[in-house]
Amino acid sequence: MGPLMTSENIQKTIINKDYYNHFNALITALTTFGPFSTDKKSPPLQASQKMDTPTWVSYAAAWIATLALVLLSRRLRRRKLKLPPGPKPWPIIGNLNLIGPLPHRSIHDLSQEYGPIMHLKFGSCPVVVGSSVEMAKVILKTHDVTFASRPKTAAGKYTTYNYSDITWSPYGSYWRQARKMCLMELFSAKRLDSYEYIRKEEMNALLKGLYKSSETPVNLKDHLSTVSLNVISRMVLGKKYTDETENSIVSPEEFKKMLDELFLLSGVLNIGDSIPWIDFLDLQGYIKRMKALSKKFDRFLEHVLDEHNERRKGVKDYVAKDMVDVLLQLAEDPNLEVKLERHGVKAFTQDLIAGGTESSAVTVEWAISELLKKPEIFDKATEELDRVIGRERWVEEKDIVNLPFVDAIAKETMRLHPVAPMLVPRFSREDIQIAGYDIPKDTRVLVNVWTIGRDPTLWDSPNEFCPDRFIGKAIDVKGHDFELLPFGSGRRMCPGYSLGLKVIQSSLANLLHGFTWKLPPNMKKEDLNMEEIFGLSTPKKFPLVAVAEPRLPAHLYSL
Repeated sequence: MGPLMTSENIQKTIINKDYYNHFNALITALTTFGPFSTDKKSPPLQASQKMDTPTWVSYAAAWIATLALVLLSRRLRRRKLKLPPGPKPWPIIGNLNLIGPLPHRSIHDLSQEYGPIMHLKFGSCPVVVGSSVEMAKVILKTHDVTFASRPKTAAGKYTTYNYSDITWSPYGSYWRQARKMCLMELFSAKRLDSYEYIRKEEMNALLKGLYKSSETPVNLKDHLSTVSLNVISRMVLGKKYTDETENSIVSPEEFKKMLDELFLLSGVLNIGDSIPWIDFLDLQGYIKRMKALSKKFDRFLEHVLDEHNERRKGVKDYVAKDMVDVLLQLAEDPNLEVKLERHGVKAFTQDLIAGGTESSAVTVEWAISELLKKPEIFDKATEELDRVIGRERWVEEKDIVNLPFVDAIAKETMRLHPVAPMLVPRFSREDIQIAGYDIPKDTRVLVNVWTIGRDPTLWDSPNEFCPDRFIGKAIDVKGHDFELLPFGSGRRMCPGYSLGLKVIQSSLANLLHGFTWKLPPNMKKEDLNMEEIFGLSTPKKFPLVAVAEPRLPAHLYSL
């Protein structure tokens, strides 16, 4: 570096007036005070210093001035950012003090004050929230690629083999390959159709079990979780690994608890994710729970993979029987862009089981809960079922297109009670402008579909459960209509939504067709608790307990 820049050169380089004033003040200070002083009153230099001093003074002054220039430029650049409106953050914690135990509701309340696009700070992490159809479309469609990545969280690190699954893996070649596997292999229409017999058999088992328990209060979520888990286990793993047998690796009840814990921990606001320098303290105890849960899942998944590899060993041209077989075959494909390692197969398998089990059980439980509060809607649904299906058979998947009111009940449930109320967080891959506001790179991005579902400009009486609002309207849940996004939209949309939708619609239709649902004796509909708990999914805080009374001829329940 040469001698100090002249005042004239600096003025040519620095356009901003304040910037120049700051810089000029610094140079003045350097050349007036201390060891860099050029004051004529300074003591004379010794002979040995006369050659060295000008050089090190010039270099030091230039180095400090350059450093100051860089710091000032960053500061001024930050000042110029036009961030979306939002509450003023506190030091260290940011806006975490405004987030309650149900974050989607807290953020909803804030959006009513600050608008459809809002800037928050979770600790030191910037967060942008979109809470309108327009903002959802911009984030999930217009700038989908920019927001296609995921933030690094403790949940992704500890529960998905260090971001090796489909949900939490960052945008890149690994994720693109995983998405292609889902669309072309795991959830292709042909493969899902080939598993319809499994869904039918497990649905029959559900209906038969409820018939046996008829006239007595039952925990509906338990029954729904069992059928969902059995369907997914047979499709993904090839059999029901959670059967109550002597050689069972895990009991059904323990596995359901593991899945509930996984969804809770995947959605919690872990303080360490927002304030990284205290992450090691694990103040909430979440990381300890994540590690313990990860060990339980790994033990189970190792057993599954060992059994599948043993079954495939030595068999020429082995034909895949389930999704784990498909994944193991893909892992051996030398043409993959990114090799699928064993931990990747385990992460994918865990994703398939968890995602396929939770969404359908949670949604159907909410639907029956809402119908118990509005019996007139139940009557309208059964009238449609009796007219279209009759009273001598059960509802099949192909019948759903002819049951618009039952389909409307499912949509209305997903509007009021989306399984993932703020979807899975996204992450900006580069600086971008939205609606005139700057969104810097590395910003977490949330879309509050819970708020969109309650937007009075979109829905009449938005807090009322009213399936009729969907009759005659071409609004679907496949990510094209941004008023209703229970499965998300764009590149990071839930890849298994088609399977989830089949199970939700079929389960709901048959539960309404086969049984009249009532609350337990001495309980009024006003007493029905509709509170929720928050995680990656949002189930009822208190599971629904109801009485199922058979409404079809007795011989139909001998399945």
